[in-house]
Amino acid sequence: MEIILKKDIPNLGFKDDIVTVKDGYARNYLIPKGLAVMAIGAERKMLAETLKQRAFKEEKAKKEAEKIAEKLQDVHLKIGAKAGTSGKIFGSVNPLQIAEALKKQYDVDIDRKKILIEGSSIKEVGEYKAKINLHKDIRIDVKFEVFSE
Repeated sequence: MEIILKKDIPNLGFKDDIVTVKDGYARNYLIPKGLAVMAIGAERKMLAETLKQRAFKEEKAKKEAEKIAEKLQDVHLKIGAKAGTSGKIFGSVNPLQIAEALKKQYDVDIDRKKILIEGSSIKEVGEYKAKINLHKDIRIDVKFEVFSE
């Protein structure tokens, strides 16, 4: 029996895949639990439309991420922090400060969860790099300098 999966199922397939399983497994487990539906004409048409819309949204998000990546290509952020005479920062610089600096200096709004810093936070004055995941296929490195205020 061919079914359309509604959720990811280990060792069987991913959401919106059409898979063939034994009739009893489909009728007694997958369909009653809401994990799958039978792959009949109407369900196949709905799946095709869903996949088409998802591809359109994915393409739009990717184009938007490419525009942001182009804008951030040669960016050099400056982040001020209170520091002692030895160069140690009181506190730390984390992805939230980088996101705020990008918004303030370059008018680019990026979620702090998409910014990765090696070592998770910066505790000294100096120059560093952060990786920004704009899309599953698009990642960019941004250089930033932490200076004493």
